[in-house]
Amino acid sequence: MILDSITPILLTFNEERNIGRTLSMLSWARNIVVVDSGSSDGTVDILNACDNVCVFSRKFDSHSSQWQFALKQTGIETEWVLALDADYRLSSALVDELKILVPEEGLNGYKVSFAYCIGGKPVRGSLYPPVCVLYRQEFADYTQQGHTQRIRIDGRTLDLTSLICHDDRKSFSVWLQSQIKYAGLEKQLIRNPRWQELSLSNRLRKLIVVTPILVPLYILFVKGAVMSGIPGLKYAGERLIAEALLSYHLLFK
Repeated sequence: MILDSITPILLTFNEERNIGRTLSMLSWARNIVVVDSGSSDGTVDILNACDNVCVFSRKFDSHSSQWQFALKQTGIETEWVLALDADYRLSSALVDELKILVPEEGLNGYKVSFAYCIGGKPVRGSLYPPVCVLYRQEFADYTQQGHTQRIRIDGRTLDLTSLICHDDRKSFSVWLQSQIKYAGLEKQLIRNPRWQELSLSNRLRKLIVVTPILVPLYILFVKGAVMSGIPGLKYAGERLIAEALLSYHLLFK
């Protein structure tokens, strides 16, 4: 695949602690499209300092609407899009893998797995799922599911072998406020469907007190995050808080 046939797109909101690392691995891109939701920190200044970045401002309403706007209304001319969160950093191996891709007819997307990082250090055995981040733009659209977006690809997808680093360096207070908001959105995804329509993980969450106990233990001792030391313990603690907030919303909100 010729890298010039790919346009990276990113969403930003107060990402000055993250966006520089993300952009550092996108120097190969001829154009980068960024949709900013009204950042009040130094995010836009960092973006404007890059010659290959085009910044669009749009008031945030939902993740799916922001992504759909970025995909369909920013004048992207390339066949392929690389959709990244502002705390995603491509590995050098992934950039090299992109260079040698030869997509066949009907293959319209690629999923990538993640190395979840705490303070820049990868955590062993995170729960972060693979995501379809590289796709032909004409065969993609976004829908909202719970607190976040889900991409729909018309056609086949394959998995890439190299990783993206998820490395969010924002403060704990910012992270906590986000989790409170996400829990409020996720509760409807769990509360409204019938029991048989729920995934196993959401069935456990609907039992209220189960996942705040099981998820950290699973991360630490089954997935092996305890072997990552302090970053692994911090990650398990974050998941405990996130699951506890969701249980609180399901029980009392």
